[in-house]
Formats: sequence, C-alpha cells, structure tokens
Amino acid sequence: MTARSLSPLPPVERVRPGLWSVPVPLPNNSLRYVLVYVFETDRGPYLVDAGWNTDDAYAALDAGLGHIGSSISDVQGVLVTHIHPDHYGLAGRVREASGAWVALHEADAKLIHDRYDAPEALLERVGSMLRRFGAPEPERNSLQQAAMPVRQLVNAVMPDTLIEDGQRPDVPGWDLTALWTPGHSPGHLCFWEPRHRVMLTGDHVLPRITPNIPFHPQASADPLGDFLRSLDKLEGYDSEEVLPAHEHRFVGLDARLEELRAHHEHRFAEVIAAIKDGCTTAWEIASRMRWSRPWDRIEGFMRRAAVAEAMAHLTALRERGLLTADIGEPSHWRLSEGQS
Repeated sequence: MTARSLSPLPPVERVRPGLWSVPVPLPNNSLRYVLVYVFETDRGPYLVDAGWNTDDAYAALDAGLGHIGSSISDVQGVLVTHIHPDHYGLAGRVREASGAWVALHEADAKLIHDRYDAPEALLERVGSMLRRFGAPEPERNSLQQAAMPVRQLVNAVMPDTLIEDGQRPDVPGWDLTALWTPGHSPGHLCFWEPRHRVMLTGDHVLPRITPNIPFHPQASADPLGDFLRSLDKLEGYDSEEVLPAHEHRFVGLDARLEELRAHHEHRFAEVIAAIKDGCTTAWEIASRMRWSRPWDRIEGFMRRAAVAEAMAHLTALRERGLLTADIGEPSHWRLSEGQS
C-alpha cells in the first residue's frame, strides 16, 4: 500500500444546506476514495453512489451518515451513476440494511448479469478482443482475467427502478434531473440540481484526471464518440459548483469540458502519429501514446484499460473517416485514402 493511500481521507462536508459529501475509502487504489453525496429529506437520506462492497467502506459510509445525524438503516434510495464497483458495489448491501431502492440507467443494468454473476462468456469475448488488439500471447491470459478480483467488491443486485435521460428522480424536496452521459460506462448518469446550481458528474467529468473511455465487449460501437457527445450535453448549465465522484469539488464546468475535448484531440494526434510511424495494431499504438507512467511500467488491469482506450480513439477516428481497419486477430489500422 502506498503512502498516498494511507493519507487521511477528506472530511465529511456540507456542500449546501441538506446536501453532504461523504468520502468512502478505496484501499489499494490510487483514487483513494469515492465521494458519496447525501441528500437529506423529510423521509430520510438519499445517496448518489455508494462505494464498493468492503467492511471498511460500509463502516465509513455509516460513520459519515452518523456525522449528519442519520445511518445506513435510514437510507431511502441510492442513485447509482454507473455500475463500476466503486460506485455500485455497496448499493445492494445498503438496500439489505435499509430497504432503500436502487436506481440505474437501463444501459448499465443490462450488463450486470454477464459482468458480475456469470462472466464466463464475457471473459471469452475479452480474450477475442485482446487478440484483435494485438496483445502478445504471453500477456493475454493475465489481461483477460485482470478485472476478476473486483467481483468480490460488488454485491450484484438488479435495480429496483431504471432512470431515463431527463427523468426527475423521486427525492423529496430536491429538483434533480438525470442526464444520460454514456462513454465511461454505457449507462453513466449525471444529475443536475438547479435550485442550488450544482452538477453531480460521477466519473464523467473530474477536476484533474480524465476518465478511462474503454472499447470493450460491453461498450457501444463508439464509446469515445459517445463520451464527447455527452460532454456537449453538459454545456451551458449555469452551475455554481461541480460535484464529481473523485478528487474534489470545483467550479468552471464549461472550461473543464473544453479541457477534456482538447485532451482527446491531442490523443487523436498521438494515434495518427503512431500510425504514420508504422504502428498498425492497437497494442503497438497504445505503447506509443503518453500515459501517466511509461508503457513498460503499466501492468495488469491498467495496461488493459490503456490499450482499450487506444482502441476507443481508433474507433472514433474511423467514425470520422480518418482511419480504416483490416479486421482480424490482430486488426491492422491505416490512414484512409486521401489522408496524410
């Protein structure tokens, strides 16, 4: 465990009257914590996200609720931004303790069984995907299994209710609107509260880092294109503060949206430069892109996430008409005719 992961968590904070931020720990994870947002109502608290399913996370969430005069047994509903373990994993356990409803977007709800209950067929598809990426045979088996340890961090339950784009969830005294923002996950949701001018962005928009946008068997045909279009959906809201699921709250949503767009345009340029230098597989191209650490120091799930993100950029460039692929195992990428 790193020194960073051992550093104290941020405090429980009142974001607005009746709205709180509760950090829930993510041990052995560079993100350190997920920020669970708690809406107080006359019925009891409602949560946006829950953390992953560990005893430490459960205790931290319960202690945070205790800080504001409540407990997990009082929770009435859990609005899950997306089904990644650090957001959805603890929701089922909260429901067991409180009788709360759990809500997700349908696009993510459809993925639960194959991802968490019976992943064998999905693992086969991941193996085929890695061959198409050009992953070296010695690494393919470990990369294929790289996400399996997180299954134990999820209490896989089906949602009690499905939330659609534009829907206003039943959270008494609050004027929340759900915004469907696919990309990081097919069913990712953000939530807008106009009375207090706050935008809850989950993992879609973070203040410092960019969310991983992977191409994988449960993603759409163009996940990065989805993500960029979803950024556009958040443009123009008169937000006073942005409430993300990681790092810290911040101001300046529109400026951050522009930074994220610019980041991916830079990544597109890296992909094209790698192809011009003779790289043709997603694996080769990923190894030439700049990551938070050198390619030869990226291992396990993080390496799989990196090459999956490289593939998302390749797919988006193909959708723009700039690239062509010869599909196979591996697939080979080249500039489309007329591109230079």
